[in-house]
Amino acid sequence: MNAKFDSIRPFNDCDLPQVLGRLIQNRQLMDSLVAFRFSTWPRFCYPFLRGVTRLYLSRQRGRIKSLRDFQVLVEPYMERMIEQTTDSFTVSGLDKLDLSQPCMFVSNHRDIALDPAFVNWSLHLSGQDTVRIAVGDNLLKQDWVADLIRLNKCFIVHRSAKDRREKLADAKLLSEYIFHTLKNDAQHIWIAQREGRAKDGIDATNPAIVSMLSLNKPKEQPFSDYIRSLRIVPVSISYEFDPCDLSKAKELYTTEVEGSYDKADSEDIRSIVDGMVGYKGRVHVSFGQILDSEFENAKGVAEQIDGQIKHNYRRFPSADAAVQMLEGKESVKDDLFSQQQIDAAKMHLASRLCDELPEIKKKVLSMYAVPIKIVGE
Repeated sequence: MNAKFDSIRPFNDCDLPQVLGRLIQNRQLMDSLVAFRFSTWPRFCYPFLRGVTRLYLSRQRGRIKSLRDFQVLVEPYMERMIEQTTDSFTVSGLDKLDLSQPCMFVSNHRDIALDPAFVNWSLHLSGQDTVRIAVGDNLLKQDWVADLIRLNKCFIVHRSAKDRREKLADAKLLSEYIFHTLKNDAQHIWIAQREGRAKDGIDATNPAIVSMLSLNKPKEQPFSDYIRSLRIVPVSISYEFDPCDLSKAKELYTTEVEGSYDKADSEDIRSIVDGMVGYKGRVHVSFGQILDSEFENAKGVAEQIDGQIKHNYRRFPSADAAVQMLEGKESVKDDLFSQQQIDAAKMHLASRLCDELPEIKKKVLSMYAVPIKIVGE
């Protein structure tokens, strides 16, 4: 791979020995794994469990000869997470795509880690290779987290630059790397439709993402031709329940009241863990069609992505439940769900919101109610 991409690329097979050795010796990672895997054990057992975990991983290290081996090692944990935290996981549209050439999957963004993980799982179930994942550098504040992320085929989106020229240089390098990944490495890519999660439940593609993708376009090549060459596939990821709904609502509320929100350094990692272990109900991943139109500008591309994401979004009873709880009455607008299904969703939401301020409750319910609005538009 071209050395110019070393600062942002995922790790490759040659990096494995050094990175795995570094991870196994990292105290913070061992503590995190013990706390996650043995959460019900008394804390005085943690030093012993830390040693056992390090010994186990040291033995597993010999089995990991490639990045593919690393993902195979993680696969049972992903399967267990789906079994324990979802009622069902379904996929649509993937069988209609020509995947003989790499695609760029552009999805709505509700969960930091699970969005690309569920796209990966969908591809895995259909016998396809997994994607390279665009991840913001805000997640790389801890070295062990950065190592794990780059082991999982993630490449880095630099967002911390202050200087305008530096920002442009970072964007150009990222655009070139994405094109290189698709055309030279023949790898699928996942990227979110916007920077940051849609905390209010409203999915909207930022045209700046499309503009970044086009920075690598040769001057003589028409804009539409370049966009079509990227084989962009809009993806809708639908969660019946969001394990991070309360934290999102509290962030929105704090921003409204105080004018800003100061995120703690560990907050993104906490959100990743909450998303992984929290109850999600049903999850559906819907793959759209490859964009194949004439486009005048980035805004036009963003509108087409939004159109497919909106059309393919899977609505669940939680949306109807939220509307009824906001309005204080039963107001079923169609026969998509029975009142019994909606009441079950209302019970779950009510249990999560029982100790929250009215303003927080309204934020959460408004988030869940969005699919009623987008389907009805």
